[in-house]
Amino acid sequence: MPDSTPYDVVIIGSGAGGGACAWGLTQRGVKVLVIEAGPVYHPDKDYRLHTQQWEQSRFPDKARSPYRYTFAPLQRLEPKWDTLRSWNRVNGQINPSRQRRGWAYHHVRGVGGSTLHFTGEAHRFHPSAMRMATLFGVAADWPLDYAELEPFYCEAERVIGVAGASVDPQRPRSEPYPLPPHALSYASSTIAAGCRRLGLSWVPNSVAALSAPYDGRPGCNYCAGCNRGCPRRDKGSVDVTFMRKALTSGLCSIQTECVVTRIEPGPADRVERIHYVDRNGRAGTVATPIVVVACGAIETPRLLLASANRHAPEGLGNESGQVGGHFMETLAWTSTGLHPERLDGYRGLPADSICWDFCRPDAIEDVIGGFCISPALAEADLIGPINYARRIVPGWGRNHKAEMRRVFGHALSLKAMGECLPHPDSFIDLDPTRRDQFGTPLARIHSHLDEMALNRLAFMAKTTREILSAAGVEALVEEYGTYDVFSSTHVFGTCRMGNDPDTAVVDRDGRSHRWQNLWITDASVFPSSGEGEGPSLTIEALALRTAAAICRRACG
Repeated sequence: MPDSTPYDVVIIGSGAGGGACAWGLTQRGVKVLVIEAGPVYHPDKDYRLHTQQWEQSRFPDKARSPYRYTFAPLQRLEPKWDTLRSWNRVNGQINPSRQRRGWAYHHVRGVGGSTLHFTGEAHRFHPSAMRMATLFGVAADWPLDYAELEPFYCEAERVIGVAGASVDPQRPRSEPYPLPPHALSYASSTIAAGCRRLGLSWVPNSVAALSAPYDGRPGCNYCAGCNRGCPRRDKGSVDVTFMRKALTSGLCSIQTECVVTRIEPGPADRVERIHYVDRNGRAGTVATPIVVVACGAIETPRLLLASANRHAPEGLGNESGQVGGHFMETLAWTSTGLHPERLDGYRGLPADSICWDFCRPDAIEDVIGGFCISPALAEADLIGPINYARRIVPGWGRNHKAEMRRVFGHALSLKAMGECLPHPDSFIDLDPTRRDQFGTPLARIHSHLDEMALNRLAFMAKTTREILSAAGVEALVEEYGTYDVFSSTHVFGTCRMGNDPDTAVVDRDGRSHRWQNLWITDASVFPSSGEGEGPSLTIEALALRTAAAICRRACG
């Protein structure tokens, strides 16, 4: 890539935020360059659902897909919360120590980002979750409200082809979903019966998986392999939706396996250029009339902090000292049990249904922050016999084989995803000693779950257990959550948006309060995490709104 380019906007990252922003800009006639650190995935040949090894390898990471990060020491585990310890029938406690363990931030680097391996839940935020400070005195208010974001939700849903039930009294809609909801699997219908016995609702989920052919893509075949990559393209990952449309516009180019090492701040409050290393190890720069950072809530603050120079001595965009702060992780719990009836839960859409009854900030008595519940067998990786043998059915030999035949297909799993509130001890900074192969300090994750978070998690665990019991589950065989193991798919908040430049990194449109040509479009700008909703649709809606703002404020 030459230093002098004809591009109007350079976007770093091609996940939910970068891909949606690229499409939104090209729709307005803007020429875009997308720089992606990871590779292209080709659904026809890269995903392994058709091979005998499909169960033994989850998402097929390529050479440049994983990235490195470190953990600061995590908190001590207290005996009073032992009911929240992770365990399974075969291996016992997953983390037998008294120290919370850093396991993984489950992220994909590649064209499409983490939507390549997501389950596909496509949720709008609860309106109250955008006013946490005003209504509940925690976190921060969003500088825009649900009504302002709603048209962009609709636009994102149309591009993706979201399937869902269009009546939602908690989240008003101006138009129906593009596609009707998916029918519930037999296993999900069994959960629904349990919810009815407890007086809870259980309704079709809104998902980025096609319930009928749409936009040249086929309808879902219900193989339950979403987390391993969708070879048919019926799952609405960013590569086959926003990025495909942006690239075919003729206004978007992409450079893959190209790692941005720093962004160079210049005089007059403008970013001058991006420094990168391409797939062949060659270093280079590209000029940035406008730069959009969309690397996620861990890599975006890392890049900004690593871009310090004399014009930005504390890091790019960090005049308020907020870059890396207000880190919010995934607060989650999963319970799995064996049902007396064979349910064959490995068939069907993984998250075809959901309980919204607790998905509001005041849903739990004496606790701020809610959660939602949906099926979890696929995300628990229990859709094949090998993991039954590794985690559910102990023993060996003839008796083990007989027991496997008896219980396979009987597992039923539920996950609860909940609100995560900011905490002073949860943040992202640069590791003082560890660096990547290009000499850039690694991101270091600091995480702390306080008493309110653990009370919320305990209520989530209690509710999932009650629903499974009411659905007929006779014995639990595995449970895991984020109390004793850091394991996050959704992370938020490290470059918070807000109206006050002293307390926020970007403004209500996603532009830096200081740097006139620096914008951010990923979950790092979220002032709150929501009530367990899948964040990809909100990231995409915000990115479409930011694309419109870039054209209005900077490209006119």
